Amino acid sequence: MIQNFKIYAYPPPETLSFDSKVESLFYSSLIHSHFITQNPEEAHLFFIPFSFHSGLSTRAVAYVVGNYRTEFIYWNRTLGADHFFLSCSGIGHGADRNVVELKKNSVQVSCFPTTAGLFIPHKDVSLPPLANVQAPVHAPASKSSSYLGYVRYNWVKESNLMERLLADPEIVVESEPSDQLTYEERLAGSKFCLFEYGPEISAIGEAMSFGCVPVVITDRPIQDLPLLDLLAWQQIAVFVGSSGGVNEIKRVLGRVVVEEYEDMRESAAVASKHFVWNDTPEPCDAFHLVMYQLWLRRHTIRYAEREWA
Repeated sequence: MIQNFKIYAYPPPETLSFDSKVESLFYSSLIHSHFITQNPEEAHLFFIPFSFHSGLSTRAVAYVVGNYRTEFIYWNRTLGADHFFLSCSGIGHGADRNVVELKKNSVQVSCFPTTAGLFIPHKDVSLPPLANVQAPVHAPASKSSSYLGYVRYNWVKESNLMERLLADPEIVVESEPSDQLTYEERLAGSKFCLFEYGPEISAIGEAMSFGCVPVVITDRPIQDLPLLDLLAWQQIAVFVGSSGGVNEIKRVLGRVVVEEYEDMRESAAVASKHFVWNDTPEPCDAFHLVMYQLWLRRHTIRYAEREWA
């Protein structure tokens, strides 16, 4: 894949900006990588450089795609199935043909978590979230934990659940930034880190790097997990519903502690290395694993020339 994968990037708009730093990192890494080719005939995939800063209407999206399909022959060969684009929150649905084909056929690369309803799991890809902190490279192979679980002040939004967590002596809830222990010390000193599925789950990679096994509280399947094609998420994170409350969460965690905690902790710490974004990409980092997911999506059915000419 490293040697053979080629991507042709369409000419970008005059002003190209993004809503998040992780998008900018991915775009910069891609454009300056050896994956980019100036010869579209040797490309496996085609990149559409939308500028989504402050939002981009579906009408504007349709206009951009329409221009590319008119000026280049490549969109019509697969109706966009060998194309991909970058949008942190995801592109909404629309009635225009260009938007319909983009949404149905092209690969969307979005931030995690993606806006509900805007991620199609069999083709779309989510970017590993950018970590604000990372465990030392030579972290201890094992650790002693002071707490069963750790919840930061904005990781769980459901008020009744948070009240029960606050009352549980085995769960440390940081209701506001603490002066006693650093965030890193909290992560390193807890067996599990509890997240309610939502925007704040983007800290999941940080927890994993410190050996704090993520516990994702959700009442529905999560389809936009980062690196979903590559990571065995059931082996590195615990998924539990909210309907059973704290008692059910603790019951599940008690079973995990007895049966598989050490394996999960080690697997989570190893997997966290794939969540690292570097200014200059390195082997097996977040950028390269996203590229590998795109590589897996390179096989498309090209329409016969008479069908699109």
